[in-house]
Amino acid sequence: QVQVVESGGGLVQAGGSLRLSCAVSGGTFSGYTMGWFRQAPGKEREFVAAISRSGDSTKYADSVKGRFTISRDNGKNAAYLQMNSLKPEDTAIYYCGLELGTVLRIDWSVYDLWGQGTQVTVSS
Repeated sequence: QVQVVESGGGLVQAGGSLRLSCAVSGGTFSGYTMGWFRQAPGKEREFVAAISRSGDSTKYADSVKGRFTISRDNGKNAAYLQMNSLKPEDTAIYYCGLELGTVLRIDWSVYDLWGQGTQVTVSS
């Protein structure tokens, strides 16, 4: 059974940085496209970034482009989200999703597996 666990969230001041990790066990990690999504209170889950199986292709939401970087290490069965220049509007629960397709998709409903999420709070 595949398990997905996010970590690295916390409280940070505006302009600060955090690095989120997504650890995957119980499956062939390199067989999944990975995506990061976030959900703020009262809002729908929204796309943040996605990375291909090999890591050579990435996609970002316009709101995070230039500030966030997604990466993965297939040898460690892990994916990461480096978040710089954080803003209060980045406050949300961040989720890691796995998807068996090869296209980098922004629709959270097509992702097959999810972790429990990690809270990111950015204070002004």
